[in-house]
Amino acid sequence: MLQIQDISYRIGGKLLLDGASARIPAGHKVGIVGRNGAGKSTLLKLISGELEMDSGAIQLQNRTRLGQVAQEAPGGPESLLETVLAADHELQELETQAQTETDPHKIAEIHTRLADIDAHTAHARAASILAGLGFDKEAQARPCSSFSGGWRMRVALACTLFIRPDLLLLDEPTNYLDLEGVMWLENFIRTYPYTVIIVSHDRDLLNSSVSAILHLEQCKLKLYTGGYDDFEKLRREQLALRQANIAKQEAARKHLQSFIDRFKAKASKAKQAQSRVKMLEKMEPLEAVIEERSFSFEFPNPAPLAPPLLTLEKGEVGYSPGQPVLKRLNLRMDMDDRIALLGQNGNGKSTFAKLVAGRLDLMAGEMKKSAKLEVGYFAQHQLDELNPKGTPLSHLTALMPDVPESKVRARLGSFNFGADKAETVVENLSGGEKARLLFCIMSLRAPHILILDEPTNHLDVESREALVHAINAYEGAVIMISHDRHLIEACADRLWLVHDGTVSSYDGDMEDYRKFILRQRSGEKPEKAERKANNKPADSSSDSLELEKLKKQATVLEQDIESLESEIEKYDRALRNPKLYDREDPKNQVALEKFTRERKQLSDKLEAREAEWLEISEKIENKSLQG
Repeated sequence: MLQIQDISYRIGGKLLLDGASARIPAGHKVGIVGRNGAGKSTLLKLISGELEMDSGAIQLQNRTRLGQVAQEAPGGPESLLETVLAADHELQELETQAQTETDPHKIAEIHTRLADIDAHTAHARAASILAGLGFDKEAQARPCSSFSGGWRMRVALACTLFIRPDLLLLDEPTNYLDLEGVMWLENFIRTYPYTVIIVSHDRDLLNSSVSAILHLEQCKLKLYTGGYDDFEKLRREQLALRQANIAKQEAARKHLQSFIDRFKAKASKAKQAQSRVKMLEKMEPLEAVIEERSFSFEFPNPAPLAPPLLTLEKGEVGYSPGQPVLKRLNLRMDMDDRIALLGQNGNGKSTFAKLVAGRLDLMAGEMKKSAKLEVGYFAQHQLDELNPKGTPLSHLTALMPDVPESKVRARLGSFNFGADKAETVVENLSGGEKARLLFCIMSLRAPHILILDEPTNHLDVESREALVHAINAYEGAVIMISHDRHLIEACADRLWLVHDGTVSSYDGDMEDYRKFILRQRSGEKPEKAERKANNKPADSSSDSLELEKLKKQATVLEQDIESLESEIEKYDRALRNPKLYDREDPKNQVALEKFTRERKQLSDKLEAREAEWLEISEKIENKSLQG
């Protein structure tokens, strides 16, 4: 059990915790939430003993083993597997003693303890954790020093998970993970047998893996049962009830004061008036509800362009001549597409994003796009490209040199940079504020395609919700790479899988993909069930084979029909644009004729496909009746 009793802590003159208390039973999984800068990470450091509180106490059960991810990632010559195994110092010491000890009684004690800590499963557990975090068997044998900093932080996380502490402290553990790693971690935390306290802004992680939410607000702690959605609902209800009680009390106070004012001078009512004065004095005013300020922002909507925005045919892209990262790229994008790229880190998601953004050129194949196409690109590395001594106002003024300052400030205001924040030095902005500044900069020219590569890393839950609303209100196309499943499920309507050196459409939903990842990372072959189904004895008769062939043709035609109907709908939307019918601009007339002609071609093709499908459907029906 963890007992937090009336703790207070101040840093740099700012009070973060003021008489805060909470009680967390053993075995519970608890998520700590609160606005950026509220003191969530500080609370973890106070629990671990890394910081010393000003007053109060934190009590743990005797002999509780704490575990938290090391701030410095491992980087020695040892393999990843050796690095993780070495994290369990007791295991290493016992195994060494078992090889050197000669006393039979001590040897027996050593082996008993090794059995207690499941030493015989250590290698398998370490390998399983590394696999879950994205390291295959080959990667696990490589030296730790051969990996980048982000990948080594995953190794540091693996080390902490491997030692199985009684109290596991995790501070934003998903920041260095891809979506696949996050899905695995959710399952790991949910099934972890001991206590977990986790600081995270990932709504899905907080919904699927924890049993309680510890809310840090206005220097106080309050524990809510359930996941994040349960917390949010209950808190809204409590705020509404408190607001109603405040209004009720205020009405009662006004009524009492009114009676006192009217009758305090009358002798016949003096006693009654005096009684009400005492009632009013005893009525302690309820503390007003102070809602933490929420905010929103919006991406400017682009001018419409004729579909498609972009097509790729037999595309290849990479960084070294003759060594493409992605091949066989046959894709298209339209104005209303909301695409999420799935796939492990290192498979080429960011490479594809850079290709669409114009940061990489095709090595082979063809890309067709409108000459007027504007692309906005957000990537985490761009945070480091901001001038730390500049301000949001100076950054935007440099990009809008001929625009009055009032309009520059208005633009910043639409991304929630008020007068004070607009002139705050960038190095003093929070990570979330820097991210919003990048959103503002990259959408300056009202792009037709927004590319968002891990846009939520520095955003708290409320900021992520603001991003969801901004994306859904935006009228252009979006490509997103994110480990935040909530963002993908709330915004994306198409999933593309980056795998085996190409990009292809993924037909399932995010739950299908989660199950696929968990099967894959647990060592089960994803295609196992499919192989079993395909191994069933087949009917070899010619009628059966012909029927099967007809059904496949019908399926292909159904897909063609669905695709053509979708294309026609896009042209219909374009043709509903009033600007096309403005005869003062001759370009509009050209575009109108082009759209009308192309829609007619698609309509003729659809009619032909439907006729073909009807003919095949009749054949299938007849064959089925004969069978």
